[in-house]
Amino acid sequence: MVKIKTDQYFEVLAGLDLFKNFSRDELKARLDASGYEVKRYEKDQIIHLENEVCQSLDIILEGKVAVQKIDEEGNVLTINIFSAPEIIGAHLIFSTRNIYPMTVLADSEVVILRLNRELIVELGQSDPGFMVDLLQIISDRIMILADKIRTISHNTIREQITAFLTYEFSLQKSRVLKLNYTKKELAERLGVKRTSLSRELNKMRRDGLLDYDARTITLKGLDIK
Repeated sequence: MVKIKTDQYFEVLAGLDLFKNFSRDELKARLDASGYEVKRYEKDQIIHLENEVCQSLDIILEGKVAVQKIDEEGNVLTINIFSAPEIIGAHLIFSTRNIYPMTVLADSEVVILRLNRELIVELGQSDPGFMVDLLQIISDRIMILADKIRTISHNTIREQITAFLTYEFSLQKSRVLKLNYTKKELAERLGVKRTSLSRELNKMRRDGLLDYDARTITLKGLDIK
């Protein structure tokens, strides 16, 4: 984990809706004046441990980050995967219980910008629109978590798969769903074994409910609206 130069990433930040009311130069001046950190993580390196205190809002500048729950037997449930330029920690930094409930680790090589709480307050005071956009991000994160809880609350693997496909269909608006992760990663997101996932997908294909390849799942007879 090493600090790196940040000038190359200000174009990424300036393109985020969260900073849309700040010019590139103004944003750079504010960050330089208030302090920030940019850090690089290798794949599978832990970014935040479960129960670690959240002290910053993290912006993913490069790569993908996985939020995972690991039980006492070592089973891994991937709650979500966030990609650049998404934000993590927004729902925790102002909470009275500002600890990470799960482990956050690098799903690829990752570069993260960390903004402290004082800087977030300062940006919100100078631009109310910034705080409105931040609240929207927080609300969206809560909805993602609620969707995930609904998915894993289903009893059978088929119900979990169907709930996941319904959610993806609501996002992609297509019956040909593009997958940005492997079957192993999908199994971790659903909290099931890869072999169990493959077996159930094969059954659903034989039943005429769907078809799939390495990167897509096509909805056929599955009743999803």
